[in-house]
Amino acid sequence: MSVLTLESVAPWAPHPSAAPLTERSEDVLAVAANGTRTCIGGWQLTYSGVEVGKTYGIRVDTGFTDLDRVHDMLRCEVYWGTLPVDEPRGGHKEVITWDYLVPESVEGNTIRFGRVLTAPEGTDRLTIRYTFRWSVKGASDWRFPEIDVTERIEVGSEPVKICVVTGRREDRKGRYETIQENIDFYVPLCKQACEEMKPDLIVLPEIAVQWGIRGSQLDLAVPAPGPETAPFEDVARNYGVHLLLGMLERDGDAVHNSAVLIGPDGAIEGKYRKVHLAVGGEMETGILPGDDFPVFDTAIGRIGCNICMDSSAAESSRMIGLNGADFLLLPIMGDHRAWHPENHVWDPERFKGIMMTRAVDNQLCMVVAVNRVQGSCIIDRTGHVLAWNDGDQPYVSATVILSDGFRPSNKGCYRSTNWMQRRPHAYGAFVEPENVGGLLAQEY
Repeated sequence: MSVLTLESVAPWAPHPSAAPLTERSEDVLAVAANGTRTCIGGWQLTYSGVEVGKTYGIRVDTGFTDLDRVHDMLRCEVYWGTLPVDEPRGGHKEVITWDYLVPESVEGNTIRFGRVLTAPEGTDRLTIRYTFRWSVKGASDWRFPEIDVTERIEVGSEPVKICVVTGRREDRKGRYETIQENIDFYVPLCKQACEEMKPDLIVLPEIAVQWGIRGSQLDLAVPAPGPETAPFEDVARNYGVHLLLGMLERDGDAVHNSAVLIGPDGAIEGKYRKVHLAVGGEMETGILPGDDFPVFDTAIGRIGCNICMDSSAAESSRMIGLNGADFLLLPIMGDHRAWHPENHVWDPERFKGIMMTRAVDNQLCMVVAVNRVQGSCIIDRTGHVLAWNDGDQPYVSATVILSDGFRPSNKGCYRSTNWMQRRPHAYGAFVEPENVGGLLAQEY
């Protein structure tokens, strides 16, 4: 059933030689392989009666047989506007925007495609395209869609104000000897940022609690929660802010380099423990690495973390993105890739480019807190640097709206395209424990 009026149903294909076999019955639109590797096409349904600004829940159930990679071979897309059956998805002038419907496996050999979408200005038409592709065998039976008007789900529509709190480079002279000195350095800065900017989120640098103190990292570690985290919990509670605190965390007989997320009620909402320990020191200290990349649901969005050396492994930020994060918080002392290869001088433009790439590739907001201040930044998912600290500011701040509506020239949702283009069956080497990349070509 649908609240819209079905105007047309027609097979689509980019070329006669690619067209799959199609057959229509009362309740089912069947699509089957044509026996060639160029096979791609299916059915296209056009509806009228769309009302601009209304939000529609769209669901399509699809049965399938004899398909090796069903999530790769079946696709369902929505176009706001009219799309001729022989046109590419975003190339026609009457298409305002388009989106993927998201697949979910249900009982038996059935996939349910679904999404909640709001009709944009400029059209009263909705086109749904069913696609069967890239298989010389198999078949699919597509049901007619269910389309309902639904209450708008305001996901990510509220602005989130972020502060990266570091102090100015010149504010910290000499080496600190105690944890209390670090607490006395960072807590007033957090309060200043809260009073001046009223942020929703504060991010502090790597091991802010113990940074710069001489001694074994095993001896310096403290529990969380504990007396050393209490002043930061008070800041979060008193100002109603989320606060990410870097620290050496004592957990029984283990020590971790951790990022501790404190909620606006002063309670710890989550902990991330650094997975990739830094070479040249940290790896040999007795610190225990973490083994996962959790993402924490909060009132301001889904938050994941990396710490310093994690950034050198592309998998770290990718896992945060795959786990559904809106924000990637990165406390970091430095990045060995950002040192210019010719003169071994730290290059802020190289560092900035690395962080921009992480944001765009994983479609999340990067929040980077550098211990030595310069390079601390906030970057949105489009790669725009919203705030940057050259070392002369006690903190930098920016406001992010997660549902920014950004669409590239192909008119598709940027975030949807980023994730729906993935073909995981081709990534086997990604998780092979013995794979060492280019080292495989070396002679030993």
